[in-house]
Amino acid sequence: MTTARLRAAACRCLAIPILILILGGGQGQAAEAARLDVRIAVVAREKSPPPLYDPAAAPADEALQGARLAVIDNNTTGSFLSQHYDLDEVILRAGQSPADAARQLAEKGVGLIIADLPAEDLLTLADALKDRNAVLFNVAAQDDSLRGRDCRANIFHVAPSRAMLTDALAQFLLVKRWTKLFLVTGPKPADRLYADALHDSAKKFGLKIVAEKPWTFGALARARGDNITEAAALDFTRNVDYDIMAVADEAGDFGDYIPYHGSDPKLLVGTQGLIAASWHPTQFAWGAEQLQDRFLRLAKRQMRPIDYQAWTAARAIGEAVVQVKSADPRAISAYMLGPDFGLAAFKGVAVSFRPWDRQLRQPLLLAQPAFLVAVAPQPGFLHQRTPLDTLGVDEPETQCHLP
Repeated sequence: MTTARLRAAACRCLAIPILILILGGGQGQAAEAARLDVRIAVVAREKSPPPLYDPAAAPADEALQGARLAVIDNNTTGSFLSQHYDLDEVILRAGQSPADAARQLAEKGVGLIIADLPAEDLLTLADALKDRNAVLFNVAAQDDSLRGRDCRANIFHVAPSRAMLTDALAQFLLVKRWTKLFLVTGPKPADRLYADALHDSAKKFGLKIVAEKPWTFGALARARGDNITEAAALDFTRNVDYDIMAVADEAGDFGDYIPYHGSDPKLLVGTQGLIAASWHPTQFAWGAEQLQDRFLRLAKRQMRPIDYQAWTAARAIGEAVVQVKSADPRAISAYMLGPDFGLAAFKGVAVSFRPWDRQLRQPLLLAQPAFLVAVAPQPGFLHQRTPLDTLGVDEPETQCHLP
C-alpha cells in the first residue's frame, strides 16, 4: 500500500471515533433535553416530637418518610426512562392556612400534592386549587363525608375511609360468627364518627349492637397508673350479653385500658385490640418485607399507615407518569380514573381508584399488636366489579356525584 493510501486509511479510521463522539454527544444532549422532571409536594401540619414514653405517638416525620422512599423508588425507575422526581416538603405552622401553601405551590408550578391534613384543612387546600391544574392525594383524613357530600373532583383518597375500616372488621366478625357487639364510644367527635361507621357496617353485614355505652372515666389508657375511677370501670361491662367488645377511641385514650379490667373475658376490636388498617408492622407477605426493610433503613423506625399511604400516593404518581409520559396533573388524574391503572402495593392484588369518589380500593389488614390476623375482604364476599368494592360505600349508595 502506498504512503498516500496509508494516510487516507488512517484519516478514515480516525474519523470514525470522532463521528461516534459527535453523534454520541448529540444523543446525550437530546436525552438531557428530553428528560421529564416531575415535582411532587407534601403538605402537612407540623407535628410535635412524640414523648419518649409513648411508642404509639405519631412521629414528627410521619408521611414525609413514606413520600421520600417513594421518590427514591420513582427515581430508580425513572433513571431508565429519562424521568426525574423532586419532592417539596411544606410544613404548616400553627395558624397557617393551607390556602397560603396552595398559592405558593401554584406559583412554583407544583400540581401533584400529597396532603397529610385533617378534613377541614384538606377541603381548604382543595378549594384554593380548584381552578388550577392540580390534584391532591389525601393520605390522612378518614372522614366518610370527604367521599360523600363533601367530595371534590381534585382529591384522590389513598387513606381508607372509616366505612372501609369498619366494613373490614364487620366481615371478619361475621365469618367468625361473633355477631353480638358491645360498643363503647369515646367523647371526641372522631370517636362518634367511627361509632357511626360501625353502626352502618353492622347493619350492612347483619351484626347486632346489643349495647352501647359512652366512656366517661377519662383517659385511663394514657394515665399509666392507678386511678380513682378504676373501680367504676371494672363494673362497666356487667350484665350485658355480648360476643365481643368494640371500641371507638381514635385518640387512644381508653381503648387499651379495657382488656383485663372489665368483668368479662371478651376480645376487643375497633380502634384498639384487633384493628383494621392500610398497613401494619407485622405485614411481610407478598414481598412486603423488602418495603419494610427499606423504610426502616431510611427512617430508622417502622412504617406506619400514613407513611404507607404517602408512599402509595407518590408511587401511584410515578406509575401514571410512566404510562402517560407526562407530568401534567390532568393527564395523570385521567389515567388514574381509567380501567388501565393499577399499582402493585405489596398486598397481593393491584390497587386502583374508584371513579365515582376517587377512593383507593385496596385490601385492608386486620392485625393485633404483634400479629397479622387476616386480610379483608374476606373470602366469599363477592361483588360484580371486584371484592375490594365490598369495603366502604359502593357506587349506588354514594352521595358523591362527580363528573
